[in-house]
Amino acid sequence: MSEFKPLDPLLHSQLRLAVMSLLISVEEADFTFLKEKTESTAGNLSVQLDKLEKAGYLEIVKSFRGKRPLTTAKITAHGIRAFEEYVQALKNYIS
Repeated sequence: MSEFKPLDPLLHSQLRLAVMSLLISVEEADFTFLKEKTESTAGNLSVQLDKLEKAGYLEIVKSFRGKRPLTTAKITAHGIRAFEEYVQALKNYIS
């Protein structure tokens, strides 16, 4: 029997895990794309992105597209490692 490692509580949230899953497969994504894909509210997504950024899992860039504000999220190397470790730990629970 393999050893069960604790699951990262930051990634053990449906919305944060969804965001990380999306960002692991694309270079970066804007707020609207993440909101549509995760079917979350703007307020909830904003809070969860902030938590992931504070943990160093994401880099958030605020800019403008024309006169409209644009928020873009990009996964960091630390975030990729954390996601991969989470997935591996989850596999250990399943197998």
